[in-house]
Amino acid sequence: MSVLIKPIITEKMTADSELHNRYGFVVDPKANKIQIKDAVEATYGVSVKKVRTMNYGPSRKTRYTKTGIQHGKTNAIKKAIVDVVEGDIIDFYSNL
Repeated sequence: MSVLIKPIITEKMTADSELHNRYGFVVDPKANKIQIKDAVEATYGVSVKKVRTMNYGPSRKTRYTKTGIQHGKTNAIKKAIVDVVEGDIIDFYSNL
C-alpha cells in the first residue's frame, strides 16, 4: 500500500513550511498516523514530531448538458499535516 499519494504544494502550505516546518500530503484514506509518520521518515529522511489528519468528503457536482442535468460527486480524500523537527526540511523540488 502506498501511503503518501502526493504532496500539497499551495501558497498557504509553502508559507507554513517556511515558518513552522509543517508539510501537507494527500494520503491513502485507510492509512493511520503511525503509517504516515513512518512513510514520511522513510521517504524524505526527516524526523517527524507530529501528524494531524483530516478527511474530506466528496463534493457534489451538477452539470447542465443537452441531454439534461447530470449529478455526480468528486472523490473523497484524506490529508495529513506533518510537523517536522526543527532543523529538518523537506525539499519537494530536489528531484526535478
